[in-house]
Amino acid sequence: MLDSETRNELARIAEAAGHDPAALMAVVEVESGGTVFADIDGRAEPLIRFEGHYFYRLLGRQKRNRAVTAGLAHHKAGKVRNPRGQSARWSLLRQACAIDRDAALQSASWGVGQVMGAHWRWLDYASVDAFVWEARRGLEGQVEIMLRFIEKAGLADELLSGNWRGFARGYNGPAYARYGYDRKLENAFGQYRVAPGNADIAASTKRHAVLLLRFGDRGELVKALQRQLNRHGFLLPVDGDFGPLTRAALETFQTQSGLVADGIAGPKSFIALERPAKAGSVFRQSAA
Repeated sequence: MLDSETRNELARIAEAAGHDPAALMAVVEVESGGTVFADIDGRAEPLIRFEGHYFYRLLGRQKRNRAVTAGLAHHKAGKVRNPRGQSARWSLLRQACAIDRDAALQSASWGVGQVMGAHWRWLDYASVDAFVWEARRGLEGQVEIMLRFIEKAGLADELLSGNWRGFARGYNGPAYARYGYDRKLENAFGQYRVAPGNADIAASTKRHAVLLLRFGDRGELVKALQRQLNRHGFLLPVDGDFGPLTRAALETFQTQSGLVADGIAGPKSFIALERPAKAGSVFRQSAA
């Protein structure tokens, strides 16, 4: 299990990003095995895994021949074995960098999310060096890379709703079931929701975990949502009916808050609604 310092930092990052802290911890736990840094020559570095088949594809013929001869590249995945220890893996990476630095950095997965460096452009980094700098600047940088991947891959809703099978299929690939990634994620999520000493995390999870309110819903939770919207300047009837007026008000609030205006009240919307209302920020959504 992740140590208390790591859990607290992940809880802070999750709140800021609008994610359930326990869900974020579950992904980090499963992907990193509970270890978020390696001691490499006295420096705390992110965990890496070198993929020789990536290196093979990214090299020109002459450099590829050198890499294959050195045992650093192969056209088939898994043929270049990773040492168990992180120090040896970083040594492997340095050997690959001596042949082609950019290709080597792209051929490693980085940090608690184990995201490939080859995704740097897709994740909107200026260069692979910028991607690697992010991974090496600390836990927050590693999680930033992971969250960018989750957003880009369209997996944010699965993470927010606790759809572990859907999340594992997108994050870990079609072989997720063979390795039980979905079960591992679900089990880790359950552990972090009830972990001793996680009072603040548990409270946040209770508020924001898998609650999703949408058009057609009714009840006390919808009334609470309507009261929160009214606190931000809307004029909704507090009737517990998530109808067209509530949806329109929520979409307006989401737009003004920089969120996706999907008309669904999820963790990101709830977190934004709990922030103090801005003075003079009255939307004046009519109830008529």
